[in-house]
Amino acid sequence: MTFDSCLIRPFAGLRPRSANAAAVAAPPYDVLSSDEARQAAAGKPLSFLHVSKAEIDLPPEVDHYAPEVYARSAMNFRRLIDDGVLCRDPRPCYYAYRLEMGEHVQTGLVAAASIAAYDSNRIRRHEFTRPDKEDDRVRQIEALNAQTGPVLLAHPDDPQAENLLAMATGQPPVADLTANDGIRHTLWLIDEDADMTRISAVFGAMPALYIADGHHRSAAASRVAAARRQQAKGGAESFLAVIFPARQMRILDYNRVVRDLNGLNVADFLLAVGERYRVSLADGPLRPDSSGVCGMYLAGRWYRLQVRPELVPLADPVRRLDVSVLAEQLLDPVLGISDLRRDTRIDFVGGMRGLGELERRVDRGEMAVAFAMYPTQMAELMAVADMGQVMPPKSTWFEPKLADGLVSLMLD
Repeated sequence: MTFDSCLIRPFAGLRPRSANAAAVAAPPYDVLSSDEARQAAAGKPLSFLHVSKAEIDLPPEVDHYAPEVYARSAMNFRRLIDDGVLCRDPRPCYYAYRLEMGEHVQTGLVAAASIAAYDSNRIRRHEFTRPDKEDDRVRQIEALNAQTGPVLLAHPDDPQAENLLAMATGQPPVADLTANDGIRHTLWLIDEDADMTRISAVFGAMPALYIADGHHRSAAASRVAAARRQQAKGGAESFLAVIFPARQMRILDYNRVVRDLNGLNVADFLLAVGERYRVSLADGPLRPDSSGVCGMYLAGRWYRLQVRPELVPLADPVRRLDVSVLAEQLLDPVLGISDLRRDTRIDFVGGMRGLGELERRVDRGEMAVAFAMYPTQMAELMAVADMGQVMPPKSTWFEPKLADGLVSLMLD
Protein backbone atom coordinates (compact mmCIF):
# COMPACT_ATOMS: atom_id res chain seq x y z
CA MET A 1 0.00 0.00 0.00
CA THR A 2 1.28 3.48 -0.88
CA PHE A 3 0.67 6.40 1.44
CA ASP A 4 0.89 10.14 0.94
CA SER A 5 4.37 11.45 1.76
CA CYS A 6 2.90 14.36 3.77
CA LEU A 7 3.15 12.19 6.88
CA ILE A 8 6.27 14.23 7.66
CA ARG A 9 8.00 17.25 6.15
CA PRO A 10 11.28 19.12 6.55
CA PHE A 11 11.25 22.47 8.35
CA ALA A 12 13.55 25.41 8.98
CA GLY A 13 14.58 24.57 12.52
CA LEU A 14 15.54 27.06 15.20
CA ARG A 15 18.63 25.69 16.94
CA PRO A 16 21.66 26.81 18.93
CA ARG A 17 24.89 27.61 17.20
CA SER A 18 27.24 24.67 17.56
CA ALA A 19 29.30 26.46 20.20
CA ASN A 20 26.18 27.08 22.30
CA ALA A 21 24.56 23.63 22.03
CA ALA A 22 25.88 22.24 25.32
CA ALA A 23 24.90 25.38 27.23
CA VAL A 24 21.37 25.44 25.76
CA ALA A 25 20.34 21.75 25.79
CA ALA A 26 18.18 20.81 28.78
CA PRO A 27 16.19 17.85 30.07
CA PRO A 28 12.53 17.66 28.99
CA TYR A 29 10.25 20.01 30.89
CA ASP A 30 8.26 17.19 32.46
CA VAL A 31 11.06 15.13 34.04
CA LEU A 32 12.22 17.78 36.54
CA SER A 33 10.32 19.43 39.35
CA SER A 34 10.54 23.21 39.56
CA ASP A 35 13.02 22.95 42.43
CA GLU A 36 15.17 20.49 40.48
CA ALA A 37 15.02 22.77 37.43
CA ARG A 38 16.08 25.81 39.49
CA GLN A 39 19.08 23.89 40.73
CA ALA A 40 19.95 22.52 37.27
CA ALA A 41 19.77 25.98 35.66
CA ALA A 42 21.62 27.87 38.40
CA GLY A 43 24.47 29.83 36.88
CA LYS A 44 23.45 28.74 33.36
CA PRO A 45 21.72 31.71 31.70
CA LEU A 46 21.50 29.96 28.30
CA SER A 47 19.84 26.80 29.61
CA PHE A 48 16.60 26.06 27.83
CA LEU A 49 15.02 25.44 31.23
CA HIS A 50 14.53 29.21 31.36
CA VAL A 51 12.12 28.70 28.44
CA SER A 52 10.57 25.32 29.18
CA LYS A 53 10.17 25.90 32.93
CA ALA A 54 10.17 29.67 33.21
CA GLU A 55 8.71 29.59 36.72
CA ILE A 56 12.31 29.10 37.88
CA ASP A 57 12.87 32.81 37.13
CA LEU A 58 9.88 33.92 39.20
CA PRO A 59 9.21 33.81 42.96
CA PRO A 60 8.52 30.26 44.19
CA GLU A 61 4.97 31.15 45.26
CA VAL A 62 3.90 31.94 41.67
CA ASP A 63 1.56 29.28 40.31
CA HIS A 64 3.26 27.27 37.56
CA TYR A 65 0.29 27.84 35.26
CA ALA A 66 0.01 31.59 35.91
CA PRO A 67 0.02 33.93 32.87
CA GLU A 68 3.29 35.50 33.96
CA VAL A 69 5.04 32.14 33.61
CA TYR A 70 4.18 31.93 29.92
CA ALA A 71 5.06 35.59 29.44
CA ARG A 72 8.46 35.02 31.04
CA SER A 73 8.98 31.95 28.87
CA ALA A 74 8.30 33.99 25.74
CA MET A 75 10.63 36.77 26.91
CA ASN A 76 13.46 34.32 27.63
CA PHE A 77 12.91 32.59 24.28
CA ARG A 78 13.01 35.89 22.40
CA ARG A 79 16.18 36.91 24.24
CA LEU A 80 17.98 33.75 23.10
CA ILE A 81 16.97 34.56 19.53
CA ASP A 82 17.80 38.26 19.68
CA ASP A 83 21.19 37.54 21.22
CA GLY A 84 22.03 35.12 18.42
CA VAL A 85 22.22 32.11 20.73
CA LEU A 86 19.47 30.45 18.69
CA CYS A 87 19.45 30.82 14.91
CA ARG A 88 16.98 29.60 12.32
CA ASP A 89 18.16 27.55 9.37
CA PRO A 90 17.64 29.45 6.09
CA ARG A 91 15.60 26.68 4.43
CA PRO A 92 13.60 23.59 5.39
CA CYS A 93 15.75 20.66 6.50
CA TYR A 94 15.59 17.33 8.21
CA TYR A 95 17.95 16.46 11.05
CA ALA A 96 19.43 13.17 12.24
CA TYR A 97 19.52 12.84 16.03
CA ARG A 98 21.53 10.20 17.88
CA LEU A 99 21.22 9.32 21.57
CA GLU A 100 23.93 7.28 23.31
CA MET A 101 23.50 5.94 26.82
CA GLY A 102 26.32 3.59 27.73
CA GLU A 103 26.31 0.89 25.08
CA HIS A 104 22.79 1.75 23.95
CA VAL A 105 22.59 3.79 20.72
CA GLN A 106 19.51 4.97 18.81
CA THR A 107 19.41 7.22 15.75
CA GLY A 108 16.27 8.97 14.59
CA LEU A 109 14.89 11.69 12.35
CA VAL A 110 13.84 15.15 13.49
CA ALA A 111 10.87 16.19 11.37
CA ALA A 112 7.62 18.13 11.33
CA ALA A 113 4.91 15.47 11.71
CA SER A 114 1.47 15.92 10.20
CA ILE A 115 -1.39 17.06 12.45
CA ALA A 116 -3.81 15.57 9.91
CA ALA A 117 -2.10 12.18 10.32
CA TYR A 118 -2.38 12.53 14.09
CA ASP A 119 -6.06 13.48 13.90
CA SER A 120 -6.80 10.50 11.63
CA ASN A 121 -4.88 8.10 13.94
CA ARG A 122 -2.14 7.34 11.44
CA ILE A 123 0.12 8.73 14.15
CA ARG A 124 -1.18 6.50 16.88
CA ARG A 125 -1.68 7.05 20.60
CA HIS A 126 -1.71 4.66 23.54
CA GLU A 127 -2.46 6.96 26.51
CA PHE A 128 -5.23 9.20 27.74
CA THR A 129 -4.32 12.84 28.30
CA ARG A 130 -5.29 15.22 31.09
CA PRO A 131 -7.02 18.49 30.08
CA ASP A 132 -4.97 20.60 32.52
CA LYS A 133 -1.69 19.34 31.07
CA GLU A 134 -2.95 19.85 27.52
CA ASP A 135 -3.98 23.40 28.43
CA ASP A 136 -0.48 24.07 29.75
CA ARG A 137 1.16 22.97 26.50
CA VAL A 138 -1.37 24.95 24.41
CA ARG A 139 -0.52 28.12 26.35
CA GLN A 140 3.19 27.44 25.97
CA ILE A 141 2.94 26.93 22.19
CA GLU A 142 0.85 30.07 21.76
CA ALA A 143 3.12 32.16 23.97
CA LEU A 144 6.24 31.19 22.01
CA ASN A 145 4.60 30.79 18.59
CA ALA A 146 6.76 27.68 18.48
CA GLN A 147 6.95 24.05 19.52
CA THR A 148 10.07 23.43 21.53
CA GLY A 149 9.44 20.06 23.18
CA PRO A 150 9.73 17.23 20.63
CA VAL A 151 7.31 14.32 20.63
CA LEU A 152 9.06 10.96 20.74
CA LEU A 153 7.76 8.73 17.93
CA ALA A 154 8.55 5.18 16.83
CA HIS A 155 8.36 3.84 13.30
CA PRO A 156 8.02 0.21 12.20
CA ASP A 157 11.37 -1.34 11.42
CA ASP A 158 12.49 -0.20 7.97
CA PRO A 159 16.03 -0.82 6.68
CA GLN A 160 15.72 1.96 4.07
CA ALA A 161 14.97 4.55 6.73
CA GLU A 162 17.85 3.41 8.89
CA ASN A 163 20.26 3.42 5.94
CA LEU A 164 19.29 6.95 4.98
CA LEU A 165 20.00 8.21 8.49
CA ALA A 166 23.25 6.25 8.67
CA MET A 167 24.42 8.11 5.56
CA ALA A 168 23.51 11.46 7.14
CA THR A 169 25.56 10.71 10.24
CA GLY A 170 28.70 10.35 8.13
CA GLN A 171 28.98 14.14 7.96
CA PRO A 172 30.29 16.47 10.69
CA PRO A 173 27.54 17.13 13.27
CA VAL A 174 26.07 20.54 14.02
CA ALA A 175 25.76 19.68 17.72
CA ASP A 176 27.58 17.12 19.83
CA LEU A 177 27.35 17.20 23.61
CA THR A 178 27.28 14.97 26.65
CA ALA A 179 24.73 16.05 29.25
CA ASN A 180 25.21 15.94 33.00
CA ASP A 181 23.50 12.55 33.17
CA GLY A 182 26.12 11.09 30.82
CA ILE A 183 23.84 10.83 27.79
CA ARG A 184 25.41 11.94 24.52
CA HIS A 185 23.28 13.94 22.07
CA THR A 186 24.47 14.39 18.48
CA LEU A 187 22.65 16.27 15.72
CA TRP A 188 23.32 16.33 11.96
CA LEU A 189 21.82 18.59 9.31
CA ILE A 190 20.15 16.97 6.28
CA ASP A 191 19.61 19.70 3.68
CA GLU A 192 20.34 18.15 0.28
CA ASP A 193 17.16 18.13 -1.82
CA ALA A 194 17.69 14.58 -3.08
CA ASP A 195 18.24 13.25 0.46
CA MET A 196 15.16 15.01 1.80
CA THR A 197 13.03 13.72 -1.08
CA ARG A 198 14.11 10.13 -0.40
CA ILE A 199 13.45 10.49 3.32
CA SER A 200 9.99 11.94 2.73
CA ALA A 201 9.15 9.09 0.36
CA VAL A 202 10.40 6.31 2.65
CA PHE A 203 8.64 7.64 5.74
CA GLY A 204 5.59 8.58 3.73
CA ALA A 205 5.16 4.94 2.71
CA MET A 206 4.94 3.80 6.35
CA PRO A 207 1.45 2.73 7.42
CA ALA A 208 1.72 4.37 10.85
CA LEU A 209 3.92 6.08 13.40
CA TYR A 210 3.53 5.54 17.14
CA ILE A 211 3.70 8.05 19.96
CA ALA A 212 6.10 6.75 22.56
CA ASP A 213 6.30 9.85 24.76
CA GLY A 214 4.63 13.22 24.30
CA HIS A 215 0.89 12.60 24.23
CA HIS A 216 0.13 15.98 25.81
CA ARG A 217 2.46 17.82 23.42
CA SER A 218 0.91 16.25 20.34
CA ALA A 219 -2.66 16.74 21.61
CA ALA A 220 -1.89 20.39 22.36
CA ALA A 221 -0.42 20.89 18.88
CA SER A 222 -3.62 19.47 17.37
CA ARG A 223 -5.72 21.88 19.43
CA VAL A 224 -3.59 24.86 18.38
CA ALA A 225 -3.93 23.84 14.72
CA ALA A 226 -7.72 23.53 15.02
CA ALA A 227 -8.01 26.93 16.69
CA ARG A 228 -5.86 28.60 14.05
CA ARG A 229 -7.93 27.05 11.27
CA GLN A 230 -11.04 28.61 12.78
CA GLN A 231 -9.23 31.95 12.90
CA ALA A 232 -8.10 31.52 9.27
CA LYS A 233 -4.50 31.50 10.49
CA GLY A 234 -1.95 28.99 9.23
CA GLY A 235 1.46 27.74 10.20
CA ALA A 236 0.41 25.14 12.77
CA GLU A 237 -0.39 21.99 10.78
CA SER A 238 2.64 20.05 12.03
CA PHE A 239 4.22 19.16 15.35
CA LEU A 240 7.87 18.74 16.30
CA ALA A 241 8.88 15.08 16.42
CA VAL A 242 11.89 12.80 16.62
CA ILE A 243 11.21 9.42 15.01
CA PHE A 244 13.27 6.34 15.95
CA PRO A 245 13.11 2.76 14.71
CA ALA A 246 10.97 0.79 17.15
CA ARG A 247 13.65 -1.89 17.46
CA GLN A 248 16.19 0.65 18.74
CA MET A 249 14.01 2.14 21.46
CA ARG A 250 14.52 1.25 25.10
CA ILE A 251 11.69 0.97 27.62
CA LEU A 252 12.59 0.64 31.28
CA ASP A 253 10.44 -0.74 34.05
CA TYR A 254 7.84 1.55 35.62
CA ASN A 255 7.37 0.28 39.15
CA ARG A 256 4.58 0.65 41.71
CA VAL A 257 4.62 1.46 45.43
CA VAL A 258 1.52 1.34 47.66
CA ARG A 259 1.05 3.20 50.92
CA ASP A 260 -0.77 0.51 52.95
CA LEU A 261 -2.09 -3.05 52.78
CA ASN A 262 -5.75 -2.04 52.80
CA GLY A 263 -6.27 -3.17 56.40
CA LEU A 264 -4.53 -6.54 55.99
CA ASN A 265 -1.58 -7.73 58.03
CA VAL A 266 1.49 -9.08 56.22
CA ALA A 267 0.51 -12.74 56.60
CA ASP A 268 -3.04 -12.26 55.32
CA PHE A 269 -1.78 -10.12 52.44
CA LEU A 270 0.65 -12.85 51.40
CA LEU A 271 -2.19 -15.39 51.48
CA ALA A 272 -4.26 -13.16 49.19
CA VAL A 273 -1.31 -12.71 46.82
CA GLY A 274 -0.81 -16.48 46.78
CA GLU A 275 -4.30 -17.00 45.41
CA ARG A 276 -3.28 -15.21 42.23
CA TYR A 277 0.48 -15.61 41.98
CA ARG A 278 2.99 -18.32 42.80
CA VAL A 279 5.00 -16.71 45.60
CA SER A 280 8.58 -17.57 46.51
CA LEU A 281 11.24 -15.82 48.58
CA ALA A 282 14.04 -14.20 46.59
CA ASP A 283 17.68 -13.99 47.66
CA GLY A 284 17.73 -10.22 47.16
CA PRO A 285 16.32 -7.44 44.99
CA LEU A 286 14.42 -9.05 42.13
CA ARG A 287 14.27 -7.47 38.68
CA PRO A 288 11.88 -9.55 36.55
CA ASP A 289 13.47 -11.23 33.54
CA SER A 290 10.27 -12.18 31.70
CA SER A 291 6.64 -11.25 31.32
CA GLY A 292 4.33 -12.71 33.95
CA VAL A 293 6.89 -12.21 36.71
CA CYS A 294 7.21 -9.32 39.14
CA GLY A 295 9.27 -8.63 42.20
CA MET A 296 7.61 -7.65 45.46
CA TYR A 297 9.29 -5.95 48.42
CA LEU A 298 7.35 -6.35 51.65
CA ALA A 299 8.39 -6.08 55.31
CA GLY A 300 12.10 -6.12 54.49
CA ARG A 301 11.97 -9.12 52.14
CA TRP A 302 11.94 -9.60 48.38
CA TYR A 303 9.56 -12.10 46.80
CA ARG A 304 9.22 -13.48 43.28
CA LEU A 305 5.64 -13.45 42.00
CA GLN A 306 4.69 -15.60 38.99
CA VAL A 307 1.14 -14.94 37.84
CA ARG A 308 -1.05 -18.00 37.41
CA PRO A 309 -1.29 -18.40 33.60
CA GLU A 310 -5.04 -18.94 33.54
CA LEU A 311 -5.52 -15.41 34.90
CA VAL A 312 -3.86 -13.71 31.90
CA PRO A 313 -6.33 -12.84 29.07
CA LEU A 314 -3.92 -13.39 26.17
CA ALA A 315 -6.39 -12.27 23.50
CA ASP A 316 -6.63 -8.74 24.91
CA PRO A 317 -3.54 -6.56 24.15
CA VAL A 318 -4.24 -4.26 27.11
CA ARG A 319 -5.35 -6.70 29.80
CA ARG A 320 -2.44 -9.07 29.14
CA LEU A 321 0.14 -6.37 29.95
CA ASP A 322 1.99 -7.07 33.19
CA VAL A 323 0.91 -3.70 34.60
CA SER A 324 -2.73 -4.54 33.78
CA VAL A 325 -2.49 -8.02 35.32
CA LEU A 326 -1.09 -6.53 38.53
CA ALA A 327 -3.90 -3.96 38.61
CA GLU A 328 -6.65 -6.53 37.99
CA GLN A 329 -5.30 -9.26 40.27
CA LEU A 330 -3.79 -7.34 43.21
CA LEU A 331 -4.12 -3.58 43.19
CA ASP A 332 -7.90 -3.51 42.79
CA PRO A 333 -9.28 -6.65 44.50
CA VAL A 334 -6.73 -6.94 47.31
CA LEU A 335 -5.40 -3.41 47.90
CA GLY A 336 -8.56 -1.53 46.92
CA ILE A 337 -6.93 0.68 44.29
CA SER A 338 -9.25 0.92 41.30
CA ASP A 339 -8.32 4.34 39.91
CA LEU A 340 -4.60 4.48 39.18
CA ARG A 341 -4.83 8.09 38.02
CA ARG A 342 -6.39 9.58 41.12
CA ASP A 343 -5.79 7.27 44.07
CA THR A 344 -3.17 8.89 46.31
CA ARG A 345 -2.29 5.57 47.95
CA ILE A 346 -0.25 4.51 44.92
CA ASP A 347 2.84 6.07 43.39
CA PHE A 348 5.05 5.18 40.44
CA VAL A 349 8.83 4.93 40.29
CA GLY A 350 10.73 5.03 37.01
CA GLY A 351 13.28 2.31 36.43
CA MET A 352 16.18 4.76 36.25
CA ARG A 353 15.91 5.16 40.02
CA GLY A 354 16.67 1.48 40.56
CA LEU A 355 15.25 -1.13 42.92
CA GLY A 356 17.02 0.56 45.82
CA GLU A 357 14.49 3.37 45.59
CA LEU A 358 11.68 0.84 46.13
CA GLU A 359 13.42 -0.53 49.22
CA ARG A 360 14.07 2.95 50.55
CA ARG A 361 10.45 4.06 50.30
CA VAL A 362 9.17 0.91 52.03
CA ASP A 363 11.90 0.75 54.69
CA ARG A 364 11.34 4.31 55.86
CA GLY A 365 7.60 3.61 56.30
CA GLU A 366 6.37 5.88 53.53
CA MET A 367 5.03 2.86 51.63
CA ALA A 368 3.99 -0.64 52.71
CA VAL A 369 4.74 -2.67 49.59
CA ALA A 370 6.56 -2.22 46.28
CA PHE A 371 6.24 -4.05 42.98
CA ALA A 372 9.12 -4.28 40.48
CA MET A 373 7.64 -4.71 37.01
CA TYR A 374 8.87 -6.29 33.80
CA PRO A 375 9.15 -3.50 31.20
CA THR A 376 6.39 -3.12 28.63
CA GLN A 377 7.73 -4.06 25.20
CA MET A 378 7.55 -1.93 22.05
CA ALA A 379 5.58 -4.66 20.27
CA GLU A 380 2.98 -4.52 23.05
CA LEU A 381 2.74 -0.72 22.80
CA MET A 382 2.25 -0.89 19.04
CA ALA A 383 -0.35 -3.65 19.33
CA VAL A 384 -2.38 -1.58 21.77
CA ALA A 385 -2.16 1.50 19.56
CA ASP A 386 -3.12 -0.48 16.46
CA MET A 387 -6.28 -1.62 18.25
CA GLY A 388 -7.15 1.96 19.14
CA GLN A 389 -6.90 1.16 22.85
CA VAL A 390 -5.01 2.79 25.72
CA MET A 391 -2.62 1.44 28.32
CA PRO A 392 -2.94 1.87 32.08
CA PRO A 393 -1.23 4.98 33.47
CA LYS A 394 2.55 4.83 33.83
CA SER A 395 3.04 1.77 31.63
CA THR A 396 6.21 2.93 29.88
CA TRP A 397 9.38 4.80 30.84
CA PHE A 398 11.59 5.57 27.86
CA GLU A 399 15.30 6.11 28.25
CA PRO A 400 17.34 7.91 27.12
CA LYS A 401 15.31 11.12 26.98
CA LEU A 402 15.43 13.71 24.22
CA ALA A 403 16.89 17.12 25.02
CA ASP A 404 14.83 20.30 24.83
CA GLY A 405 16.31 23.22 22.93
CA LEU A 406 18.40 21.45 20.27
CA VAL A 407 15.79 22.05 17.56
CA SER A 408 12.53 24.01 17.75
CA LEU A 409 9.71 24.35 15.23
CA MET A 410 8.48 27.90 14.62
CA LEU A 411 4.83 28.26 13.63
CA ASP A 412 5.23 31.10 11.14
